[in-house]
Amino acid sequence: MDEDAGTPEPAARSRAAGPRQTWAGLPWPVRTAVTWSACLVVVVAALWLLGKIAVLLAPLAVALAGTLFLTALLDPVLLGLRRLRVPRALAALLSVLLLLGVLFGVGALVGNLTASQFGELSQQLDQGLERSRDFVTSSLPVTDEQLDRQITQIREGLSGSAPDPVAGARTAAEVAGSILLGLVLLFFLLKDGRSMWHWVLRRMTGPRRDVTAEAGRAGWRTLSAYSRGTMIIAAIDAIGIGLALVVLRVPLALPLALITFLGGFVPIIGATVAGAIAVLVALAANGPTTALLTLAAVIAVQQIEGNLLEPLVMKRQVQLHPAVILVVVTAGTLIAGIAGAFVSVPIAAVTWRVLDTVQRHRAARPD
Repeated sequence: MDEDAGTPEPAARSRAAGPRQTWAGLPWPVRTAVTWSACLVVVVAALWLLGKIAVLLAPLAVALAGTLFLTALLDPVLLGLRRLRVPRALAALLSVLLLLGVLFGVGALVGNLTASQFGELSQQLDQGLERSRDFVTSSLPVTDEQLDRQITQIREGLSGSAPDPVAGARTAAEVAGSILLGLVLLFFLLKDGRSMWHWVLRRMTGPRRDVTAEAGRAGWRTLSAYSRGTMIIAAIDAIGIGLALVVLRVPLALPLALITFLGGFVPIIGATVAGAIAVLVALAANGPTTALLTLAAVIAVQQIEGNLLEPLVMKRQVQLHPAVILVVVTAGTLIAGIAGAFVSVPIAAVTWRVLDTVQRHRAARPD
């Protein structure tokens, strides 16, 4: 009975070892391909899930990222008010009101100047379009009929791609809600941000508290340096290109300078788009010669900014390759539009600095 009772054990072991033997019997290229394919399927599924979550939470994520960016930008103002013994809540409120005052003041000024120059610009645009049309038909192998056909197709494509009114209203509501949420979060982060961070650190013990504190300080320094450096570089770009537009007598110089300033917060792509808009307005209003001079001024300012100002102002706070920046800005634009393009690079820079700090901390403590 003992022998009969023990006979199923080798069979069970043989059946259990069957898949292992089959796997071991496969050629190593097949095993490698199967393993990498399984890993690729898992990674793609995880990225797809993260993409779905990012799209669903895009308004909240963009509002939170933008709020952190503005908090880092307004933190010196808050600290200055605190040195004057202003209560923390009042200092935070005054900082938010200062931001709103600057935004509304600049918007009102640009609106008034645009309205006063709009009539003159419309006439210049008509004349500039006629000159541009004559230049295209005389310089390129394009007839008037072909050009009219292309313009008609472009107009039909733009009218066909116009957003749905319901979708536009929903998007406007989401934007308004995100702005309101961002302002409320901005006030509370300015008022209680440091207390919140200390509360988080008090909940940790041992090495995790040290590495969390160090990574948090590194991330905040990176965000602060990025926000202030980007604002300084964008302001210098706007002043340089704005002065060039004034000297060349291009209409709407101040609104174009403001567009350049806002475009400076989107690395690489923002400056290119803002410069293209300025060149197009100069071409339509004053002709090809002024457009070429405007293009030369834009290229000169951007070269000075990219080769001198950015390394001098940013130093080594934001260590991201231009190729990485392009991918990050494109991904942010696809997920959340213009707002995503604004906040994608600081998110990537802070994330990289935090991960790098954690990795260096672990390398220094191999135990």
